[in-house]
Amino acid sequence: MAQNTRTAPAGTPTNVTQKHTKGGIGESTLRPDGTLKVTGEFAYSSDMWHEDMLWGQTLRSTVAHAEIVSIDISEALAMSGVYAVLTYDDLPTEVKNYGLEIQDTPVLAHGRVRHHGEPVALIAADHPETARRAAAKVKIEYRELPVVTDEASALAPDAPLIHEGRDDHHSGHVPHPNIVHRQPIIRGDVAEARKRADVIVEGEYVFGMQDQAFLGPESGLAVPSEDGGVDLYVATQWLHSDLKQIAPVLGLPEEKVRMTLSGVGGAFGGREDLSMQIHACLLALRTGKPVKIVYNRFESFFGHVHRHPAKLHYEHGATKDGKLTHLKARIVLDGGAYASASPAVVGNASSLGAGPYVIDDVEIEAVALYTNNPPCGAMRGFGAVQACFAYEAQMDKLAAKLGMDPVEFRRLNAMEQGTIMPTGQVVDSPAPVSELLRRVKARPLPPEQQWLAAGEQADVRALPGGLSNTTHGEGVVRGVGYAVGIKNVGFSEGFDDYSTARVRLEVINGETVAMVHTAMAEVGQGGVTVHAQIARTELGVTQVTIHPADTQVGSAGSTSASRQTYMTGGAVKNTCEKVREAVLEIGRRKFGSYHPAWATAELLLENGKVVTDGGEVLADLADVLEGEAVDQEHEFRHRPTVPFDLVTGQGDGHVQYTFAAHRAVVEVDTELGLVKVIELATAQDVGTALNMLSVVGQIQGGTTQGLGVAVMEEIIVDPKTAKVRNPSFTDYLIPTILDTPTIPVDVLELADPNAPYGLRGLGEAPTLSSTPAVLAAIRNATGLELNKTPVRPEALTGTL
Repeated sequence: MAQNTRTAPAGTPTNVTQKHTKGGIGESTLRPDGTLKVTGEFAYSSDMWHEDMLWGQTLRSTVAHAEIVSIDISEALAMSGVYAVLTYDDLPTEVKNYGLEIQDTPVLAHGRVRHHGEPVALIAADHPETARRAAAKVKIEYRELPVVTDEASALAPDAPLIHEGRDDHHSGHVPHPNIVHRQPIIRGDVAEARKRADVIVEGEYVFGMQDQAFLGPESGLAVPSEDGGVDLYVATQWLHSDLKQIAPVLGLPEEKVRMTLSGVGGAFGGREDLSMQIHACLLALRTGKPVKIVYNRFESFFGHVHRHPAKLHYEHGATKDGKLTHLKARIVLDGGAYASASPAVVGNASSLGAGPYVIDDVEIEAVALYTNNPPCGAMRGFGAVQACFAYEAQMDKLAAKLGMDPVEFRRLNAMEQGTIMPTGQVVDSPAPVSELLRRVKARPLPPEQQWLAAGEQADVRALPGGLSNTTHGEGVVRGVGYAVGIKNVGFSEGFDDYSTARVRLEVINGETVAMVHTAMAEVGQGGVTVHAQIARTELGVTQVTIHPADTQVGSAGSTSASRQTYMTGGAVKNTCEKVREAVLEIGRRKFGSYHPAWATAELLLENGKVVTDGGEVLADLADVLEGEAVDQEHEFRHRPTVPFDLVTGQGDGHVQYTFAAHRAVVEVDTELGLVKVIELATAQDVGTALNMLSVVGQIQGGTTQGLGVAVMEEIIVDPKTAKVRNPSFTDYLIPTILDTPTIPVDVLELADPNAPYGLRGLGEAPTLSSTPAVLAAIRNATGLELNKTPVRPEALTGTL
């Protein structure tokens, strides 16, 4: 059951023009798609249908690293119902690769495959089963090559190069071609600071490969058009980024590739890269017919990037009175076969690698490797998750060595507003790290072993092991653990991060209606809800329509980096302000001679009327707009950032920081190695809550994903073959409702004066600290070191 408290902001949110129109910001208005989703009536991209459409199928490599000796498509092409079989040789232009930043990913493999499940051929047929059977008839001869699976094999003197002849903008500053990107962060003098340390602790940490595990698989429908272009309906996170990668491969101008967002069944970073988009368009243009592609769950595991697995080495020092002296860390991220978002993930892991603490002397090195493992890229938390797991384990080790309470040790070293980050950037908005920790610690603990009092009537779901009915109370011990993390908001390191919004205000059937049109991808975060709330607040109307997201309006950027409410919400706010100014100008022109307040007073739009700041009604909006419509489109940009220096890592690289803390309470059957998370309490500063219901939902969702990687989620890759062992929800486990504990939420609202309404991006921060909090609780219960995620039963029973 959700529990939340709300703390008033230290300062009022910026530029809120009115507070009275029903359904505006600050209210917990319901999601317009919520009922449809829970009743099964919502139309997802996989539900799309077109008359006379074909079904597309992707043939993927069965090995991780090999030369392609030959491809024989003759049997597949001869099958009844098969309309096309495409390979690399059928690509229509010289542009045959794509990528978010580095264009190193082939549309279809040519000459060589670099990871298990790489696309090699495409089939279009009149029935999905026909397409699958045709794919099975394509004969590919491979000559397998040695696989690169870890740092040792990637950086060995004789290591096979995953990408020969690199010429991307990172290639000139990396020490080895199998390193995608390297970012050091150097501040102060670690060698000198080490001399001042009374205690030093070191740790080696391993973070497993996590999947986004969105429930709606990759899918889309491409429809060829009469002008030689294509209309693509797809579930994605970033329409305009997709467009810029798709159009060159097709050989079409961007205006002939018209993209519309279809229903998205979750994303969490996994839809930021392309999956089936180009493939569906190629087949549609080749056959002249609409083509639908829907991945099954098995293929979905190969069809998108995952969270980077990581190996992290950390050394911290502290004085005997508990003050941190220094940090030296090395973070090695496995980027897999293609770059995806690895360079930006490296930037986050390094710049946030010290955590939310004051440490004057820091040396951090973060690298991402090219290997033959599955490609890794964006996932909720984006590099900060792996680092948080390591530095929070270190905080517990230091506290134990000093004999201090782990929460009080953290609070002693907690950053605050004005703290200088290891990158040299000043934290210039509230940073209530100490207060968040205080709140989670002060919350009453749940009763211990509640199942004891019930005796034989105990609900086995409350015990470790749950419905497997394996635990009966013997050897069950409680543990409590804490963690806190820091995450950036928005795109960083000098990226031109902007969002666009178009807003139209007009009278329809006597009622004033606002239309909001953006290219924001609604992936479940609730942006469509908030955009309507902003329009109601700024324009004083109750009727707001959200136009379907498409590329007929300017870019809204990616639905990632906790940025959409800040960025596209900011664009909607700014555009509504321009619309309001235009409406008031119309009113002055029509009615200014009737009342002096039109010229002298501050005017607002509230409840469908033009009013003075004193509440006097001057006119109905419908009368002002009669016969006219106001239509505006504007961009919104956050304050500029700069790239981190490639030698020192110094620079104001981030826009905003966000913080969350967790307390985990677990019960562990130490004999069977089973863990039951009883409660996962959290406190988070959200700046200003525009919709508290959505805020709590996002925090609980992020917390649950962090729980998953703590105790169950991991893609297993065979270290000898680089092949994925568990591409299914049978073998890749995610938390169900039975695994998810009570998640009490304590929301602080400390407004950021630099952000629209004072808000703070919030979707990723809870994913950081929930994982190390659970690990800390299990360590507390068992006394084991546990330096790897996820924690498996054999790690607790010593039967590895």
